[in-house]
Amino acid sequence: MALPSASLLAQSILSGLFIGALYGLLGLGLSLSWGLLRQINLAHFALAFLGAYLCYQLSSVGGMDPLATMLVIVPGFFGIGVALQWVFSRFRISPFNSLLVTFGLTVIIESVIQSLWTADFRRLNSSYGDITFRIGALYVPLPELLTLVLSLVMSLAIWATLRHTDLGRAMRAAAQDGGIATAFGVNQKGLALLLSGVCAALAGVAGVCIALSYTLAPAQIYAWIGVVFAAVMLGGLGRALGPLIAGIVIGVSESITMAITAPSWAPLVSFSLLIVVLLVRPGKV
Repeated sequence: MALPSASLLAQSILSGLFIGALYGLLGLGLSLSWGLLRQINLAHFALAFLGAYLCYQLSSVGGMDPLATMLVIVPGFFGIGVALQWVFSRFRISPFNSLLVTFGLTVIIESVIQSLWTADFRRLNSSYGDITFRIGALYVPLPELLTLVLSLVMSLAIWATLRHTDLGRAMRAAAQDGGIATAFGVNQKGLALLLSGVCAALAGVAGVCIALSYTLAPAQIYAWIGVVFAAVMLGGLGRALGPLIAGIVIGVSESITMAITAPSWAPLVSFSLLIVVLLVRPGKV
């Protein structure tokens, strides 16, 4: 087995950093929903791809700048998240049932995507895709760089909100003991609606990042579930920075594995890391 050159290894690490940032951005909303709302929201992935297709449509047909589409997608997805939480609360859906319900929603959204855009591959052609920076021997595509910046900004903003604001403290208190938090004046239902809307909006942002960098197909919804779940569990449920850090670790590990061995070995990395953490620190997740 021949080792890759230093430049190839460095480029692989950089690529892993970018894909890891996308894992973290996708996992951020899922982690908050799972950890603070006690909902295992599989529809988060379907919403992300719906956001990607909407970005494609608004940019390719509507002529909007891909980043400007977030002005439409983010508020719309926030409303979808609020509506979803209202339904969950109205019918008292348990955490396990939320897994089943949101899987059904995922299938429905996939069918809607396929009916509107067909099963053909779609690729967003934008001015961002033509821009690549060069730093020494390394190449930095602008879409991937934008994904990294958005992931860092979103994760740090939510971390600061949860850690240093009364709103964040109220959310954490409601997640730990809703009855006690309500007794102290915390509007648990209102916070749940707000948080669910934010999680869905984060899925919309992740969708725009997917549209900027990847070719779209409806069946790809399921390809991301395993690795993002691993990033969420490795990073810790309900944490803002955890999924980003874990996603970068997984992304870099996958890229190094592909550079040294073969691409077929890359999917083993995320779950191998998860198994190791579960064995060494079973209380981690």
